[in-house]
Amino acid sequence: MAISARNVFAGTVSEIREGAVNAEVSLAVTGGDVIVATVTLDSLKALGLAVGTAATAFVKAPSIMLVTGNDSVRFSARNHLKGSVTEVKTGAVNSEVVVKLAGGSEVKAIVTNDAVTDLALSVGSAAGVLFKAGSVILGVSA
Repeated sequence: MAISARNVFAGTVSEIREGAVNAEVSLAVTGGDVIVATVTLDSLKALGLAVGTAATAFVKAPSIMLVTGNDSVRFSARNHLKGSVTEVKTGAVNSEVVVKLAGGSEVKAIVTNDAVTDLALSVGSAAGVLFKAGSVILGVSA
C-alpha cells in the first residue's frame, strides 16, 4: 500500500484506555518512543487492537508542530517527542523540516519559512515535535 502521510511509525500497542466513545491507544515504536492515538471504540474493535498487537501509526507532515527552547511550557498535544534537526528543505512559502528522534525515527514537518526563522531551526538544533492524538491514523495488516 502506498500512502501520502510522510510519517509512518511501526510499533506494538502498549496500552489502551477506553472511554465511553473513544479509546486512547499507545503505540511503542522504535527507540522507545510512544505515539498516542485517539480512535473510536468501533475502530478499536474493527482493527482488533489489543495490547501486544502490531500496528502502524500515520501522521501527515502538516499536522506536526515544532517547538524549541526550554521544557517549562506544557501542551495539550498528547505526542511530544524530542530530537534534533537533520534537514531543512526551504520552499517558496513553506519548509520541510526533518527531526531525528533519540530512538532513530525521523519525523517530517511542513512549517512556514517564517517559523523556521523564528525558531532558529537549522541542522543540529534541538527541536520538539508535537501532534495531537486525533491526528494519528492507526492501521494493522490485513
